[in-house]
Amino acid sequence: MTGDEGGRALPVFLVEELEGAAEQGTPEELHLTGEEARHAATVLRMRHGERLVLTDGHGRAARGEVRRVVPGRAPELVVDVDDRWEEPPPALRVTVAQALVKGDRAELAVELATEAGADALVPWQAERCVARWQGSGRAAKGVARWRAAARAAGKQARRLRLPDIGEPRTTPEVAELARQADAALVLDARGATALQEATLPSRGELLLIVGPEGGITEPELDTLTGAGARPVRLGPSVLRASSAAAVALGALGALTDRWP
Repeated sequence: MTGDEGGRALPVFLVEELEGAAEQGTPEELHLTGEEARHAATVLRMRHGERLVLTDGHGRAARGEVRRVVPGRAPELVVDVDDRWEEPPPALRVTVAQALVKGDRAELAVELATEAGADALVPWQAERCVARWQGSGRAAKGVARWRAAARAAGKQARRLRLPDIGEPRTTPEVAELARQADAALVLDARGATALQEATLPSRGELLLIVGPEGGITEPELDTLTGAGARPVRLGPSVLRASSAAAVALGALGALTDRWP
């Protein structure tokens, strides 16, 4: 449930916290501030009486009506809330270990995976990655860009649960994630098993590993399969590193109960 009313999709805005709930029949007032309020007031030009959805990105949501717009350099929206709900986490949680992609295609990979329903994304510094996040400063900037991309895409997709963006991982660290998961799949065009033929869990944690444009090296594949990851292919064509996760997530949505 994402707050549709009469077939109309209400705009979604993120707030830092959305804890608790008012008692039944008790009016509740929430304030939208910061960049989200600026976007609502100056870009979307929301006014008194318009309706919207607020979410904390962790599944909690509130729907209500704009009572007042406070203008200025730091605009604020006062919202009268009339409904609250919480979206439960998926029974099968999918984390994508995404190899670093060069340029704008990195943000595209995050956006597409977010829209397709990834629950978490982990940047993977694979051997053949052209992009390199060397040094803590560069890594921090990269993670910040991924988080911004996931935030924007999540709002566009009207998600109430935004994906977690983890810190960059090496191949041995991704292998450790595979050991800890209930199942792990590594996308490989050379894989003998098609994704639709793979045995998938109905609950727990599924790790989906997506390699770089140049492909996963044999030593990397050995490390990942040695940790329990199963190579699977998506189809007869080779996908770009930026779109492979989204295609696989779509297939997983249809093959499991993730898409009711």
